[in-house]
Amino acid sequence: MYPRLFTIGPFTIYSYGLMLGIGFILASYLLTKELRRKHIGFDAALDDPSKGAATLGSTVTLLAVVFGISGSKVLYLIENWKYFIRDPVGMAFSPGGLTWYGGFVLATLAIMIYGRRKKIPFLIIADAVAPGLMIGYGVARIGCHLAGDGDYGMPTTLPWAAVYSSGTYPPSVAFREFPEVIQKYGVNGVVPDTLPVHPVPLYEFLIAIVLFSILWKLRKKQYPNGTIFMYYLMLSGGARFLIEFIRLNPRLFFGLSEAQLIAIIIVIVGIVGHRVLVKRRQGEVSIQ
Repeated sequence: MYPRLFTIGPFTIYSYGLMLGIGFILASYLLTKELRRKHIGFDAALDDPSKGAATLGSTVTLLAVVFGISGSKVLYLIENWKYFIRDPVGMAFSPGGLTWYGGFVLATLAIMIYGRRKKIPFLIIADAVAPGLMIGYGVARIGCHLAGDGDYGMPTTLPWAAVYSSGTYPPSVAFREFPEVIQKYGVNGVVPDTLPVHPVPLYEFLIAIVLFSILWKLRKKQYPNGTIFMYYLMLSGGARFLIEFIRLNPRLFFGLSEAQLIAIIIVIVGIVGHRVLVKRRQGEVSIQ
């Protein structure tokens, strides 16, 4: 693993931060491309009306960066409250420690409020954001893999198993609250850092490519506004629910992790939202 890629003077380039940045840039590029294709944000007062779409895309991306990272950090600190109490400054300002769903929820709320102020329906923006958000997430997971930040999976003997001994959150620390793993693989009560595990971040990257391809293909079909976003919720939530069965996360209720419980809610929102959009479309057609 390579948590730190290189150092330039007093500045250290972290693998996770670099891949997270690349993910945001890629998502922003795809968002702007979609806004231009749909002529969203075009401003006739400008020499080049499409510049309005680029400005809108940049603003939405900025909101996603600020509120996404903030929300991810806050949820991570809440999840690890007992460790946060012991070292609040270190935990709050550490370069790692982000929980995806916290950022997704807060960034979504921020973009929704911004869209309302600009009188642009949220579902229109959400449809344009969805494909880029999917692939951006996948790219960020490469950063998790390189950093070895604990987003990996359970022990495995598969030939593509990974060893995260040099990561920021090695197995000796990550598995300290998994007595069944300690009992089976531990030495003197500690799991060795050389324990091979599922490289879950790479799985998620590959899944993200497939799901992005689906959304990118569907985006040109004549669906009601919001449909692509609802597909995104269903696909991403379903994928996260399944991958959590082999991922390293504590179980809360019925053998499910916190991420799985949130994923279930996300999928339900997507299904219900899609159903509402279909019924609304059918109602409009019947009236005509």
